[in-house]
Parts: sequence; structure tokens; C-alpha cells
Amino acid sequence: MKIPSLLPLVVTSALMAQQPADVIFVNGKIWTVDNARPEVEAVAVAGGRIIAVGSTKEIESYRIQATKVVDLMGRRMLPGFIDNHTHFMTGGFQLRNVDLRSAATQEVFTAIIKKRAEEKPGRWITGGDWDHENWKDAPLPTKELIDRYTPVTPVFVWRYDEHMALANSYTLKLAGITKESVDPPGGTIVRDPKTGEPTGILKDEAMSAVYRVMPDDAEEDRIAVARLALAEARKCGVTSVQDVSSGADVKTYRTLQRNGELTLRFHCRLPISQWEQVAAAGIEVPFGDEWIRIGSLKAFADGSLGSSTALFFEPFTSDPTTHGLASDIVLDGRLEKWALPADRARLQLSIHAIGDSANSLILDLFEKIVAQNPKWDRRFRIEHAQHIAAKDFDRFARLGVIASAQPYHAADDGRWAAKRIGQERCKTTYPFRTFLDHGVVLTFGSDWTVAPINPLLGIHAAVTRRTTDGKNPNGWIPEQKISVQEAIACYTINNAYAVFEESEKGSIRVGKLADFVVLNEDILTIDPARIDAVTVAQTVIGGKIVYDTSVLQ
Repeated sequence: MKIPSLLPLVVTSALMAQQPADVIFVNGKIWTVDNARPEVEAVAVAGGRIIAVGSTKEIESYRIQATKVVDLMGRRMLPGFIDNHTHFMTGGFQLRNVDLRSAATQEVFTAIIKKRAEEKPGRWITGGDWDHENWKDAPLPTKELIDRYTPVTPVFVWRYDEHMALANSYTLKLAGITKESVDPPGGTIVRDPKTGEPTGILKDEAMSAVYRVMPDDAEEDRIAVARLALAEARKCGVTSVQDVSSGADVKTYRTLQRNGELTLRFHCRLPISQWEQVAAAGIEVPFGDEWIRIGSLKAFADGSLGSSTALFFEPFTSDPTTHGLASDIVLDGRLEKWALPADRARLQLSIHAIGDSANSLILDLFEKIVAQNPKWDRRFRIEHAQHIAAKDFDRFARLGVIASAQPYHAADDGRWAAKRIGQERCKTTYPFRTFLDHGVVLTFGSDWTVAPINPLLGIHAAVTRRTTDGKNPNGWIPEQKISVQEAIACYTINNAYAVFEESEKGSIRVGKLADFVVLNEDILTIDPARIDAVTVAQTVIGGKIVYDTSVLQ
């Protein structure tokens, strides 16, 4: 499927050409992601929007005495990066909470929890991002690792995919989880095979029992962690995110907007369970202003590969007793019950599906919606779209379903995916090349905090397919590699299209928002293997430089 041509711009190029510029960026190598003029040297900005692109000589004509001039000094400029899938507030809290991503052994895992409990006894320990695949023989952690150090301190720390977490005994008691507890639909309480006692690992819907007893965060804490997250996004050249948000998150973003503190544009996806309230308010996608929009809805069809809860047609190679888990709202029919009227209300559906069966199931649902509901520009999305049955690529294209992928996951999962599902199924895992070859709109992001928010790491993963353990220097499933230009499009114009904003952002074109990223090296000319070492020199929002390494030095 091709991205439709851009909508008519509100202000014409001819009218804008009469304006002097507030700021001009000159002497650069600017990749515009605009096929009409893909590479230029300079850009002029007024009122937060682009008024001209061209050579440095052409853009100098927009300069007056008050115009600020930014010399790019031959550096590469791109449209500001857009992230298609973040848990932004979770990212902020993770920056402040316990970090277990670096725990290379169980002993280090325990030591980090012990240290935090000693520093703040009795206070909830959350965060985590642990990965047991880094440990010898990859055993899941158990509550016994940490119980002796946390007798009255509640602990609930997530695996980095956020589809399972470890609770200590104190937390299990708070949540009422015992040997007699029954697995909830769409969830698993992992148990000791000998005693039947919970090990502390809770998967997917089983985690809800803990969420219900966790205290709410104070608004001042939410503002503080949002500021941390905004700083992280600026550093990585991210100018817009498509966020999995709660109502409380949107409130926090609005507060920061009123305070003039936003340095990031948000498209917020609310839980599908809230569709009636959203529709009753008269909201249709994309509702809002250039800083905060809503109108998309998020739902889950299954779990994750790393937690062995992604839903597959065939059993897991690593555990033939399971095909994975369908979510509770799939099992009891609520997903379809909500999705049909939500689509009629012109709310965009963004459904998490990782396993091949889950993806196929959601395509079935989308086909039903198209058959039953009035036609409109609905832009269905499948979030992650990681493992696809060969028969379903054509359906993605025919239904216009956007594949909302996160390429760093391929670099990470590629270390052990074959152990979970076998080599044959891996051939259509993170199938970026196949999606593009079928004309599917492919978009990229991070799933932060599941992966780093840095888009350059995602571009590196998409074009090299190198795994994080260094064992696939020529690429894991190398036939699924894409070009650097294609990966940039997936982080810019394709993402803008995915939330109905292609006339506002995603390329450097007259009339669009002046959101840019300037890099310290040119990712279009260097060895792609080096892209993961490239850094952001400047981040620009609405023509304003909000991150600048020359100032930080």
C-alpha cells in the first residue's frame, strides 16, 4: 500500500515565501523524506513551520536582521524522529526506579534489589527490565532470590517485555495470590512443579492482581518523571511519540503543555475499554492540537515471545504444552464487542498481536469490521506484528493494515527466538522486507521501556539485523533487511501517516511543522554497521532547538 499524497496545506508556499524567517538552518545535508525534493542544503522556518527549503543561497533570501542563523556545518539533518509505540510515563518512572537490565546473573539481580530495599525500606520497588535470557541456562527468577532482603518491602519488577513480572512473597500476600489461586483468563501464575506454590512470576493478566493493590502516584511525582522522559526523548532526537496512555497520562501532558514545558508531540492511545466515554465526548481520530492528540484505542490480543505467551498456531518448540495465551478480552468476546462500535464511531483500532495466530485473529476481526461497518479512512494498526503466517501478508495489504513494528526487538529476540519457536517460523519473524515488498505501510518505534527509545538503534537493527550478542554479524534472517532510506521513512513519514498526520509532519516540506534532528555523522553514507554509534547533535521542535550538544559541552 502506498502512502496517499499529502493533504492540501493550510498555507501555500507562495504566501509563505513573502515571510521573513525566524530561523534558518544552512550549509547542511538535509534528507527531506519528500520525493519531490529529497535532498537540500537549507531550510527556513517562521511561526514554528517550514516556509522554504532549498540551497543555502536560496534560503539566505529569507534572512532579515532578526533571523537566527544555524550553521549545520555539513551535518546530516532529517525530519524529527517519530516513535510509533511508547509507554512514555513508564519510561520516566523506569529512569527513576530500579534498573535490572544490566543484571547479567541472578546474583547481580539479587544485589540490586537488596541495595534498593536497604536504601528505601518499606517503599515499593518497581521498574526492572530484567532479562533471564542473559543468565546461564536462562532460569526464571523466583521470589526466593529476594524474600530474605525484602520481608516488609513490596517488590514487583517486570521482565523487559512487560508481559511478566516477579513479585516477592510480601507482594503476593498483598495481592491475595496463594497456592489455591486460580489462573485468570489470559494470565498464568507460575508455580513450583513440586509444591504448587507460586514462584513469584506472574504472566500477563495474572499481574492485574498486583496492579490493584499498588498505590497511585502523586501528580507531582508524575510531573517529575515526565520531565525525565522528555529529556531522554530530546537526547535521542525524538520529536513525536505515539503513546500507550492512560487518562492520567494525558492530564500530565496537558499540565506540562500549559506550563510551556512540552518538548515532544503526543498522539495518545487510550484503552479500548474506554471507547464509549471517548465516543460520547464527540472525539474522532485525530482529535486535538499539534501537541497532544487522541482518538486511537489500544487493546491486547496476546502476550510476548520472551514470556512464552504470544499466541501461535503451533506449540512453542521450547514448551510443546502451550501455544501461548490469548488475552482475556479475546477469550470472552469483549474485544469484538468493543471494536465494532468503536470503529463506527471513527476511533482508530491499534491491537497488540505478536504470535502468528494472534495476528491472523486480528486480521479476521478487521475483515469483519470492514464488511459490517460504513467505509472510512480507518487506518487499522497491528502493534508489533512480529510473527506472521505466510498467508497473511496479502491480507495486511488488502485491508490497509499498518504494521507497527519495533526493530530493536529483532536484534534482541534474535538471540533466542529459534529456541522458542524453531528456525522455520523465524523466517517470517520481524518480516520488514516482506511487509514492504507486499506494499504494507511499515512503521517503526521502540516500545520504550521494552527497548531503548533511541531511533538510531532501531534503524541499525532494521538495516543490519545484527543481534545484540554479536553472534550474527551478517544479520539474523538477513533477507529481511531494509535500506537506510526505508528505515528513515518508517521513523518519519510512515509514522505520521499512521496517526493521520502526514500533512503536518514526517518530512521536511513547506507548510509542515519544523521538527528536525541533526546527527553527528551521516547515516546515509557511513557503514550501516556503525549507525548504532551515531549520536544526535541537535533536536528541533517547531524551529526551536531543544537539545544541542554544543551547548552541553
